[in-house]
Formats: sequence, C-alpha cells, structure tokens
Amino acid sequence: MEAWLLREWQRQSPWQILLRPMSWIFAVLVGVRSGLYRAGLLKNARITVPVIVVGNISVGGTGKTPVVLAIAQILARSGHRCGLISRGYSRRVAADVRHAHAANVIEVVADNAGSALISDEAQLLARRSGAPVYISADRANAAQSLLRDHPDVDVLVCDDGLQHYALRRDIEICVIDATRGFGNGAMLPAGPLREPTTRLARVDAIIVNGIAALEQFSLDDLAPDVPAFQMKLGSEWLVHVRDGTVISIEQGLAEFSTKRILACAGTGNPARFFSHLGDLGFNAVETRAFGDHHPFVESDFARQNAEIIVMTEKDAVKCGAFADDRMWFMRVDAILPEAFAEFVIKRLSELKK
Repeated sequence: MEAWLLREWQRQSPWQILLRPMSWIFAVLVGVRSGLYRAGLLKNARITVPVIVVGNISVGGTGKTPVVLAIAQILARSGHRCGLISRGYSRRVAADVRHAHAANVIEVVADNAGSALISDEAQLLARRSGAPVYISADRANAAQSLLRDHPDVDVLVCDDGLQHYALRRDIEICVIDATRGFGNGAMLPAGPLREPTTRLARVDAIIVNGIAALEQFSLDDLAPDVPAFQMKLGSEWLVHVRDGTVISIEQGLAEFSTKRILACAGTGNPARFFSHLGDLGFNAVETRAFGDHHPFVESDFARQNAEIIVMTEKDAVKCGAFADDRMWFMRVDAILPEAFAEFVIKRLSELKK
C-alpha cells in the first residue's frame, strides 16, 4: 500500500479527488498548529545549545540521514562536539509498547544497536557518526538527557524533526528528493505533502538530493531568500554485512561480474538505490523492493536464487544477526558543496553573537 501510494502521489488520479476535502482540512489543521507555535500560544522547549533540524515536507525517503551524517562531519572538522537526536523508534514496535516508552529516552549504543525497538536510521547514525545518539518520542526530552550525559556537546542535530515544533530550533534544513519533488502538490492524504510548499520560505536552507535543475522546483518563487544546495551520493564502498570486509566498487564489479546479483531495498525510495547501482555499472541485477523500514528476517533471503545480495546500509543494520556470505551493503556519503559547510559554520557563529 505504501509503495502504491508513493507512486500514485506523483500524478493526479481520479480517486484523489475524493480525498481533496480531507487534504484541505489537514492543511487547515497544520496551518493552525504551526501558527499557534509561532505566536507562542503553544510552548516549545528551548535547549541550551544550538539545534539544527534536518527534515522534509513530504512523505517518503528524501536522504535526510546522509545529510545528518554530513553535518556531523562538518561540525567535527570545525572543532564542534555534536550530539544527534531523533524520534528513533522502529515502526515494528506495537502501539502499546511505543506508548509505554513515549516518555523514555534511549541512548543508542553497541549493546542495543540490534534492538527491534530502535529504528534503522538511529542505528545507522550511531554506527557512522561517532557522536552520541539519543532517541525519544519527546525530542526535547532526548536533547536534555543527551546534554546532561554529555556536557561537552555544543551543537545538537535533530534527524527528521521539521514538524516537531515542540522542540525549538535555531537552524532548519529541508531536504527535497530530486526525482519525486513535491509529487502532485497536494497535502495528505490526496498527496505526499506534510506541509504546504510555502513552508520552504521559513527554513534556513534547502538541499535537493539528486541531479536536477533547482529551477524545476520553483524555489526562486517559493523561497527566494533561502539558500539552496545540491547534493549527490558518492564515495561508494561495498561492505560485507557479516564480517565487515570492505572492497571498492571497481573490485566488486570485477568479482561479481559473473554472479547472479540481487539488489534489495527497504527504504522510502528503493528505485533510487537500484538506479544508483546501475549508474555504478551493476547492470545485470535483479531487484526486489520492500516497504520502508521493512523488518528483515532470514526467510526474506532464503529462497532468493542469488549468489550476491546487495542492500543499503540502512537495511544492513537489521540483517547482521543472520547475514550469510552473499550479503553486502553499499556504503555512501552525502556529497555537498563546500558552500554548504560554510553556511552551517557561519550560521552557528552568528548564533553566538
């Protein structure tokens, strides 16, 4: 259903007309809620260090997690000590369990990195960033707990919290997927938008993930005063899921050239991963798309007639317990212009004045 909706939201369909009134109601509710926070009638928590929020205005994967990791690297290079916060709970967790943990904070560390309670993004952030990662349904609570336990942290980066107005933020960064954009332009449930595109005028920076002309998103009209940056995924390596062996893409192409390859992805945009593999030269690949945050189990791969299985790093964190010799993941980094790093550091320095 999720994959079907994401496809349908890319175009105007007759059935969506029936949902338009619900979209209008949703838009009104979103606008009222946002306005109440801006007016101070709904309170948000002020954290003692600068907070950078990375999010999006649409449903589906846009590449937020690689951006968060890139920002963590930028901050580390500039001498900052950052901490990462996220809602971070797995979709697999039943509603009653999620409710029971709503007020709790979990630090994502090696001992719990394989927990079904913790989302794949949070596990990936903990493994890659080298920064403390705290999760909670109450992001302000997570932030305060992190700062109490790690008093040397001087910047917080919030993964996927653009609509979580209960946490006051100093810098907002919105990520747009170049292939999907704003879909059919409608709000939920008739379209993919969580907030209207006019929201872009209030963020501090926009990142477009993928090779696309910025003009096609009408950013000059929607957010004329907001700097926009293009991002691509690069610095690719292949990593063996079970033993951590790392090989170059070139070595992988040579060693796997005569083998039956299956590419699988349980992400918000599996097609982007499959296309990326094709661009790198893995052309004879069978693909299998799973739902976003799919809870992988050993049986998902037992009947696959493949000699090599290539997956995303986010999916690999859920396969370590049963990984076999066929399984590799592609490690990638967000490649952002130096101007983006300069923007982040400059904004942080302005906040201290």
